[in-house]
Amino acid sequence: MKALIFDVDGTIADTERDGHRVAFNRAFAQAGLNIEWDVPKYGQMLKIAGGKERIRAQLMGTDPNRSPESIDARVKELHALKTALFMEIVENGDLPIRPGIARLVREAHDTGLTLAVASTSNEKSVHSVLKHLLGDEAHGWFAAILAGDVVKHKKPDPEIYHLTAKRLGVVPADCMVVEDSRNGLLAAKAAGMRCIVTVNGYTKDEDLSEADLVIDTLGD
Repeated sequence: MKALIFDVDGTIADTERDGHRVAFNRAFAQAGLNIEWDVPKYGQMLKIAGGKERIRAQLMGTDPNRSPESIDARVKELHALKTALFMEIVENGDLPIRPGIARLVREAHDTGLTLAVASTSNEKSVHSVLKHLLGDEAHGWFAAILAGDVVKHKKPDPEIYHLTAKRLGVVPADCMVVEDSRNGLLAAKAAGMRCIVTVNGYTKDEDLSEADLVIDTLGD
């Protein structure tokens, strides 16, 4: 193994339920929309990869007669607001890092493994999570941080993992991925990488049979 690649949401921190979900709801409220995703509803929305894609699906379901151009403009506006609100949550220290992540990142760095992040979340959000939860020094240890719209196709498509391997200059077989969900697992395996899945409340009942290892925590 030459590279250790991390997903972010649900993997480095439990960002989904008390982070992204809350930020989405605050954005909807501030925009005057009568939309609220409770915990079960957001679990369903997570089956759609990407925040913009979730907003688009919600708006199309709420008002299917809106023009595609109108939908696209609204999605862009809402996602920008949601990102700003999510970053406030992170910067306020309301999202603790998952157990074992800081230890694993430090040990991987100390043993000379190349570190990277491959996430479909907004790039600003990803950097904010890494800096606030791991610190500026550890943030600098990552040789590549790929996020947001850097690829056209979201997980479970393997595009982001193919691009990560290319950026790192390694072959996929020499990479280990840490993910939290079936979509991420399928993306990693389709790219030819090994994958550890650390489940959370939203993903613990998913089919993860393709994983090399499934655990509930990495442990400190």
